[in-house]
Amino acid sequence: MRQLLGDELLALPVRLHGIQMGQPVDLLLDRQTLRAVGLDLMCGDEVHRFLPLPTATVEADKIVIRSPLVLLEEDELDFYRSRALSLSSLRGRPVQRKRAAVGTLSDIVVAGDGELLAVIVQSDGQRRRIPFDGTIALAPKNRNAA
Repeated sequence: MRQLLGDELLALPVRLHGIQMGQPVDLLLDRQTLRAVGLDLMCGDEVHRFLPLPTATVEADKIVIRSPLVLLEEDELDFYRSRALSLSSLRGRPVQRKRAAVGTLSDIVVAGDGELLAVIVQSDGQRRRIPFDGTIALAPKNRNAA
């Protein structure tokens, strides 16, 4: 099974029949399962579009889509953004394992099909890979007292 860091996935160009359609700028994760559901894609016409991950094939040097019809327009991207978590918004957030703090989120490791395999956490100046086994949770954001 192919494994990619979130940063590696975001560095791959998206191609359709060999033509570069755009570049991923963020990875969207389902709020409940933290499974990668799609990419915020900046297309050549400088419009953000949503690319559902199940409609793409992640290869070593590119993400391949079979049809431009799977690229959803910006208003559909807004729909997914409002219901998902973006990798960029999660970076630096506290990570807990079995309710104990283990560090802050630096990156994630996903399979080509979007399954979350591990989290990369930063703690005491070191990065560690922790398998995603259901005991990992993102700590809630700190709220300021009103």
